[in-house]
Amino acid sequence: MRILITGAAGMVGRKLIARLTHDGQLRGSQIKALDLHDIVPPQAPDMKGVEVMAHTGDLAEAGACEKLISARPDVIFHLAGVVSGEAEANFELGYRVNLNGTRALFDAVRLAGYAPRLVFTSSIAVFGAPFPEVIPDDFHLTPLTSYGSQKLVGEVLLADYTRRGVFDGIGIRLPTICVRPGRPNKAASGFFSGIIREPLAGQEAILPVPRSVVHTHASPRSAVNFLVHAAEIDGDKVGPRRNLTMPGVGVTVGEQIEALERIAGSKTVKLIREEPDETIWAIVKGWPTRFEARRARELGFKAETSFDEIIRAHIDDELGGKVAE
Repeated sequence: MRILITGAAGMVGRKLIARLTHDGQLRGSQIKALDLHDIVPPQAPDMKGVEVMAHTGDLAEAGACEKLISARPDVIFHLAGVVSGEAEANFELGYRVNLNGTRALFDAVRLAGYAPRLVFTSSIAVFGAPFPEVIPDDFHLTPLTSYGSQKLVGEVLLADYTRRGVFDGIGIRLPTICVRPGRPNKAASGFFSGIIREPLAGQEAILPVPRSVVHTHASPRSAVNFLVHAAEIDGDKVGPRRNLTMPGVGVTVGEQIEALERIAGSKTVKLIREEPDETIWAIVKGWPTRFEARRARELGFKAETSFDEIIRAHIDDELGGKVAE
């Protein structure tokens, strides 16, 4: 079993690598080789008996994807991409990476003439307002950001290339992954993690949107579980509709803060400072809220059932089970 991961230096990529290192197998086969790719050098794990290769570069550059696919990986996790806020601020960069890079990878597989399993990370940004209270699986796809548009085109390509037998693709629309460890990135959704992560570490956090904002979240643990399950699921059970909305926890920002207070106390919550940001609000107010995610659940995808669980997962996985006093 040979596996390729693009975006391997990102948070989800690193956690996926750790999971594969721990499991040592995927789809019932022992992992023999692991190719890791990103625009910055990804950290190669120490996997005994496994050939681990780290690659750096731009997927959209001519010939880059052909080199990665030349080893004919059995499973490809395509995680690489420019995040939402940056894709909106830098139109050319967003389309180069999120669209051109994705198309280049898909075409490299097509030209190689074999059909691996390919897991593509899409986003709930493919949906656009106005929304019902709970968004069904068959809700129309009308993104209101460049990032959502780029991800939607990727979904359409994945479905068509799968139909034509180029690869066996599964697209997973990730909810906002929360609580993201490490430093904030340029994602417009970054504050959802920031208002939990920073106070738990004893630091001030900025809340740029109203507490009434509703959004759906899943933990990094769940994100990795989604990816692994997508790699292993029977494609015949999925059928021709290859892009799936993942389950998650739909809560208001106020309910996030209430969960934080239940777990870490009122002193921690006082570290959140409300400071409206019209740029972020203009992006976030067009995002979807709660999802039915019936198809994904029926196909075995699972996530947390409360925001308290999401916070506890962060404390256990990133803070050694303790919060700052």
